[in-house]
Amino acid sequence: MTYVFQPAPPAAVPVHGGGSSFPVHRIYCVGRNYAEHAVEMGHTGREPPFFFLKPADTVLCVPEGQVGTMPYPSQTQNLHHEIELVVALGAGGRDIPVERAAELIWGYAIGLDMTRRDLQNEMKKQGRPWSIGKGFEHSAPIGPIHAKSATGELTQGAITLDVNGQRRQTGDLRDLIWNVNETIATLSRAWTLAPGDLIFTGTPAGVGAVLPGDTLVGAVAGLGSLQLRIGPVAS
Repeated sequence: MTYVFQPAPPAAVPVHGGGSSFPVHRIYCVGRNYAEHAVEMGHTGREPPFFFLKPADTVLCVPEGQVGTMPYPSQTQNLHHEIELVVALGAGGRDIPVERAAELIWGYAIGLDMTRRDLQNEMKKQGRPWSIGKGFEHSAPIGPIHAKSATGELTQGAITLDVNGQRRQTGDLRDLIWNVNETIATLSRAWTLAPGDLIFTGTPAGVGAVLPGDTLVGAVAGLGSLQLRIGPVAS
């Protein structure tokens, strides 16, 4: 096949232990999937799950044991952190039953859904899409993907985020309003899921702003930690 120009290489995330990479197809994100976070955002109850997407190339891979750097994005004065368990699919399909959903999971990673909150809120007021608040460059920092064959199925365990050594977010995977298998099943009724899909499963309460120079350390039980420094404002 002849292209008008050379296509960009596919987005990919390193696999824990080295030696291979996980190619990214799509990035699905679940909104308000911890009860306390739903409350802090002005909502309550077990609402039907809803989703938004980030472009695949928004992943910002942070090498194992290293501190990554994310440029502070343009057009915002209110950049927020949202620590999340990321589920990486190794198989796909449509209309997946909940009881078979775990069969699609290849592995797990720690991720951050970074959000230009002021821009997102303005779009909400105007009834417009959130893309400018959620889908900007480097908005999906992520650590290495750990194979489910090594971790087992993750259904419980602590999820936390510290900023400059101070605890900001804390929760447990068992507190997801819609658990991972329910999320996969629901997604598969709206989209054809595929190998390479990443699912950011939602964030616990405590989201807040970060500034250039801040250091974030996120952790999920069984997956180690993700360390990220916020760099200068992007040019």
